[in-house]
Amino acid sequence: MIKEYVYRGFERFWHWGQAMLIMFLGLTGFEIHGSLSFFGYEQAVRYHNIAAWSFLVLIAFAIFWHFTTGEWRQYIPTWKNFRAQAEYYLFGIFRNAPHPTKKTVLSKLNPLQKLVYAGLKVLIIPVMVLSGLLYMFYRSPQRYEVLSLNIGSLEVVAVLHTIGAFALLSFFAAHLYLITTGHTVTSNLKAMITGYEEIPREPDLAKPVVDVTTPAFNK
Repeated sequence: MIKEYVYRGFERFWHWGQAMLIMFLGLTGFEIHGSLSFFGYEQAVRYHNIAAWSFLVLIAFAIFWHFTTGEWRQYIPTWKNFRAQAEYYLFGIFRNAPHPTKKTVLSKLNPLQKLVYAGLKVLIIPVMVLSGLLYMFYRSPQRYEVLSLNIGSLEVVAVLHTIGAFALLSFFAAHLYLITTGHTVTSNLKAMITGYEEIPREPDLAKPVVDVTTPAFNK
């Protein structure tokens, strides 16, 4: 195994910032929904809005970083090793089978991760953002009047926002489990803190393999 710098500084900041904001949005959001009681309704609404704007700022910086560095290519889905990866998570991981996908700086995600993260970024989070903005600006106070969007009811928006929240909650739970599936229980967590991950060393094919058991070598 060799240590390689896989996760850069902003990538780690974005990861942890996003995780904390999603958890806080979930906490305040479910209190607004009536499922929890922690801050009180009015404070929960206030904190939820502040966290939502912070999340939008973080998303803007993340989009800029992904496109300027080319990291967006990490999330392009591929079918290569897809079945092998699914079988590994279903069966192989419980038999201590070798991981079918090797992580590198240029390919940090396995085929299943690429599909899930792509869906998260182009479907679930946009749905949450758009439905949340509709909630915020459904009735927007202007200088002399209150303008309403041309929406008959917010019920559909509420349902979409709630479905998205449960989808994010499911992703978060699965993510916590998959963190423990590295070559050690804490290796993936340490990598996202330090940026360095232990990766299997590729064999040097340029060097000839010498058989030390040959008589010529033992003379």
